[in-house]
Amino acid sequence: MTTERRKCYQALTVPLGSKALSIIGVGNMGQALLGGLIESQAIAATQVSVHNRRPERTAAVAERFGVRAASDNVDCVRDADIVLLGVKPQILLTVLDELRGHLNDPLVVSIAAGISTPQIEEALGHRARVVRAMPNTPALIKQGATAISPGVHATEQDLQTAEAILGPTGHVARVDESLLDAVTGLSGSGPAYVFLIIEAFADAGVKVGLSREIALDLAVQTIQGAARMLQETKMHPGQLKDMVTSPGGTAIAGLHTLEEGGMRTTIMNAVEAATRRAKELGGQASSSSDR
Repeated sequence: MTTERRKCYQALTVPLGSKALSIIGVGNMGQALLGGLIESQAIAATQVSVHNRRPERTAAVAERFGVRAASDNVDCVRDADIVLLGVKPQILLTVLDELRGHLNDPLVVSIAAGISTPQIEEALGHRARVVRAMPNTPALIKQGATAISPGVHATEQDLQTAEAILGPTGHVARVDESLLDAVTGLSGSGPAYVFLIIEAFADAGVKVGLSREIALDLAVQTIQGAARMLQETKMHPGQLKDMVTSPGGTAIAGLHTLEEGGMRTTIMNAVEAATRRAKELGGQASSSSDR
């Protein structure tokens, strides 16, 4: 770990202190967040309780990270200062109904797509302090992009605590909650789009004569290098594109084909479709809870 990154982690540990953290739902994302916290020493393993609907997953995670395996959701949140909800949006409101009346005013951080802070506040039945977050899968390698939004009762300190929980796995940005479904469509679902593009690059390399191994290796490095160049130069992507594009050259020929195929429109449509789906998930969860 670099000195710069260690300093970043140390700064993030301040809001957590000796708070007790409960994590309900320890799938890939829940484990990524837990792993980031433990590795960065933002929280001690003895301060964490976990529960998953699959008992074998709960036991495996507890053994791996040295945290407490709770017997059920209510046991998990007992005496919790912070509750991180890592369950699927389709079952989140059911879980909240189970927890209702068993919480001692903790900060509730939800990473469920589409479920709004008012929905969570209403489900808990009191003035719950809620922060909604949308991380993405590169959090698994501490390169995540996460956006957070506070509910009406969440404080500045609560936002800092949420940043301390999510920060060790990558970049965290604050946005208005009205934009969180858009974040889900862009960065939440975005890695899937990039993986598809990389796969297409590799397939193209094979088509023009490269081996599968070399084509994939070059495709990955090309995407990674281009993203890093954009990040470090702070230049507009259009400017960097123009730097590669010489008159009558190969890049402009390829770009012409991409524009002809509607790549921009297709990607924009994909983000829009994912955003709509995030909104639908929130609506479906509400409908299910009303039955």
